[in-house]
Amino acid sequence: MAEIVGAFGVPHTPVFPFFVKRDGPESEIARYFSALTVELEKLKPDLIVMFDTDHLNTFFLDNLPIFSVAVTEVFKGPIDEVREVPVQDIRSNADFGAHLRRAGIEAGFDLALLQEFGVDHSVAVPLHFMTPGMSVPVVPIFINGHVPPLPKSQRCFELGRMVKRAIETYSKPLRVVTMGSGSFSLDVFGPRIAPGRTDGVPDPDWCKRVVALLEQGEVATIVKEATEEQMQKAGNVGGELLDWIAMLGAFAETDFAQGAFWLALAEITGLNLLLSGDNAVVIAMASRLLPPAQRRSAERMALTTAGDTSPPP
Repeated sequence: MAEIVGAFGVPHTPVFPFFVKRDGPESEIARYFSALTVELEKLKPDLIVMFDTDHLNTFFLDNLPIFSVAVTEVFKGPIDEVREVPVQDIRSNADFGAHLRRAGIEAGFDLALLQEFGVDHSVAVPLHFMTPGMSVPVVPIFINGHVPPLPKSQRCFELGRMVKRAIETYSKPLRVVTMGSGSFSLDVFGPRIAPGRTDGVPDPDWCKRVVALLEQGEVATIVKEATEEQMQKAGNVGGELLDWIAMLGAFAETDFAQGAFWLALAEITGLNLLLSGDNAVVIAMASRLLPPAQRRSAERMALTTAGDTSPPP
């Protein structure tokens, strides 16, 4: 039987690989992804199930499912020209993807089928840092977090719960890590950013609110407050929070004594720091033992602000 052994929440900013190439292995981004890579390697996963939001590269406005899942042995990425990340084959698991899709349909989730496709930076950047050589097979689950109307946050949480059940009913022994990829607040080429910039963080208070709720284990509150109105206020890609919510759903009721629960957030304000020198935070949190109730106390692994360059503990 397959089992979930860990969960990760990660950013996927497409310029991160370039910044690490430029600034070296001691840069903030490199150190935090390195810490996550170490934890991922400890878990020895056979498969990553990644909740992801495409940036109109895999899909477009004429064909944009709410939920879709990969059923293939290999796909390519990144297909959107990410600096320092060449286009390459990324292994998947068609048998598990087919099992997951059938389980979803039987549970009332009409999952669109993906067999021949490519992925953009939202999948490729986290894998570039955390799975050198794309060494761990990945089954992407795409959630429309960009083009309204968005799926409800509660529905995405339930999607994660369904994925958990599908993993646990898969007949082959697999160690599975779930991953949520995305930002909490970001506007790209949108109306909420400063003149002369291509991106910005319209709602930094929302980022802080979500992080605080994650630290307190208040997943139910995140689901309640992550309305479409709030996520749209947070930017035109603010709906990527739905990927994290699905990841949290997949890890609900898991025996955390046997796994590691990692949440890594490099807020896009971190991009502002690197581009303009503004203050920024890069946050990584971990929790290994969570009580059955939704209130979960997380150990903060690191909190770095501009002016604090100490390495994470």
